[in-house]
Amino acid sequence: MAYELIEKKRFISKLTKLLLYLENEWGYLTAKKFRQNIDKHLALIAEQPLIGIHTGIQNVRSILITKHNRIFYKIAGNKVIILNLYDTRINPKKNPYTRHT
Repeated sequence: MAYELIEKKRFISKLTKLLLYLENEWGYLTAKKFRQNIDKHLALIAEQPLIGIHTGIQNVRSILITKHNRIFYKIAGNKVIILNLYDTRINPKKNPYTRHT
């Protein structure tokens, strides 16, 4: 049974900005490939939501999309809420979805 995916505004906004950047800097095909990769991972999360690693924050998990991008999501009942698309090159202390020690 696949879980229902709900994409938060923050995720949609970051994905849109990233796709526009990729298209402007690297071309349409690169942006299209990246979008297909995102869609593949979202389908995987919908089928197997426990596949992502636990972040230390209640019910928040993450999955690496590329070496520079990670998706954060949480499971709520039969729904998977896609919270954010995060650039892994940014200072990890600025990431609100991980616990800092």
